[in-house]
Amino acid sequence: MLPFWKTKQLTEMTPEEWESLCDGCARCCIIKFEDEDTGELLLTNVVCRYLDIYHCRCSCYSDHSVRVPTCLTLTPEIIKTLYWMPETCAYRLLAEGKDLPDWHPLVSGDPKSVHKAGISVRGKVVSAKDIPEDDLPDYIVED
Repeated sequence: MLPFWKTKQLTEMTPEEWESLCDGCARCCIIKFEDEDTGELLLTNVVCRYLDIYHCRCSCYSDHSVRVPTCLTLTPEIIKTLYWMPETCAYRLLAEGKDLPDWHPLVSGDPKSVHKAGISVRGKVVSAKDIPEDDLPDYIVED
């Protein structure tokens, strides 16, 4: 039997299936800037103050969009419009008609596989709670 992500559209998934697509990389939690002139997306190595960096999970997930108004709640309806989502994101991959990578926890069966593959932000970022907001542009990283 094929796994649900191969047989269902994003809009057909149960809330539990939808949530399980998150691989726990936390790359969507990285603070980003958009260059007003070019539209270029500029990434920092700073993540939201509410991210538990080691576990790569939001510490206030149930009310994240209240505490952080710029934090979106992902839905099947908006995922195709979010060009800034990481190219490895399961939601983006499936919306683009692609399959999940081998390191994805749903494929590997190992919730730590995203960290072992070096995809997650673990060990690569600092928390916004430790950085003055005016200093965030100093943390922009080059590809």
